[in-house]
Amino acid sequence: MSVPARPVIGIVGSGGAYGRWLAGFFRGRMGLEVLGHDPADPASAAQDALVERADVLLFSTPIRRTVEIVDAWREAAAGREAGRLWLDVTSIKEAPVAAMLRSRAEVAGLHPMTAPPKAPTLKGRVLVLCEARLSRWQGWLDALASALEAQCVRTDPARHDRLMALVQAQVHALHLAQAGAIRRQAADLGGLAGLMPFRSASFELDAAVIARMLSLNPAIYEDIQFGNPHVPAALAALRDELDALQALVADGGEAARARFRAEALEAPRAAFAGELAAGNHTYERVGYLLADLADPVALAVYLPEDRPGSLRALLAAFERHRLSIASIHSSRTPAGELHFRVGFTAEVDRGALDAAVAAIDGEGIGRVIERRG
Repeated sequence: MSVPARPVIGIVGSGGAYGRWLAGFFRGRMGLEVLGHDPADPASAAQDALVERADVLLFSTPIRRTVEIVDAWREAAAGREAGRLWLDVTSIKEAPVAAMLRSRAEVAGLHPMTAPPKAPTLKGRVLVLCEARLSRWQGWLDALASALEAQCVRTDPARHDRLMALVQAQVHALHLAQAGAIRRQAADLGGLAGLMPFRSASFELDAAVIARMLSLNPAIYEDIQFGNPHVPAALAALRDELDALQALVADGGEAARARFRAEALEAPRAAFAGELAAGNHTYERVGYLLADLADPVALAVYLPEDRPGSLRALLAAFERHRLSIASIHSSRTPAGELHFRVGFTAEVDRGALDAAVAAIDGEGIGRVIERRG
């Protein structure tokens, strides 16, 4: 028996950030009907409507409540889920997938390794797939992964949670601890703002991660720490490494320095030898990007027509006014609009730049949405 050509998608937790993004993706990218249910939104579809009509039921719910919610929907479905597909998008996989397996549906766990992007797909991001019980829906799930344009990696739920204790929870904990230490120790130095003028590329990246975490939903970070049974061991290992490092630095002697070189530098360098060149290259590329973003004069230009030649027309406007470009990058505005950020040196002819801006807007090439310098 084949799956429906255009399955109806039901999203439990459609009022959350990921639920809204997924609803937009299924409607806009795949052209599918979406039914959303959210207890906090009385205008959303009723539970029974999703149970009756949804061919694919996707749980986008808080980590701490996912098992409880899945069990409640299984009881409400009372076997009607047989032959359908149940998915979840939580950051923990073992318990939610086990809960979905108690149903009669086919089951897979999804974990997008990013907050809901401003882009229409997950292009350039990782999507973890835990395919637990699949037969007739396997091809459709493969098509979904392809449409999402993510870098897909497959594993089982138990291994996923062990990996996430290191990839997510340990990293989050390290940056939260760093934020707390800066808050305490930099109070008389002007706080984080007082440190930024003295930043290295590494500190700027750390500060960006801290800002990102503190800007998003705190419940997600809390549940990633408390909802994964592998996290305590990961944090204990991190604590042990920091304690050992602190003890060596406090000792300060030559023997301590020798142990520092052997244990903190040489041992991990040998362990990660195969990954060092690629990782160092990535760091250098990010450093170049940060340098470009510091160009003293810059324009952000939105090109409304997504067609071949749009970028060429933009560059031609700068050429006509004899303007040399220092850097150019594509990015997205907070609203999700794709734009090109064009950087110039401080010596750029401001009059020529004014004329180029007028041409870009006046000739319909694009719209200058931001200017610096």
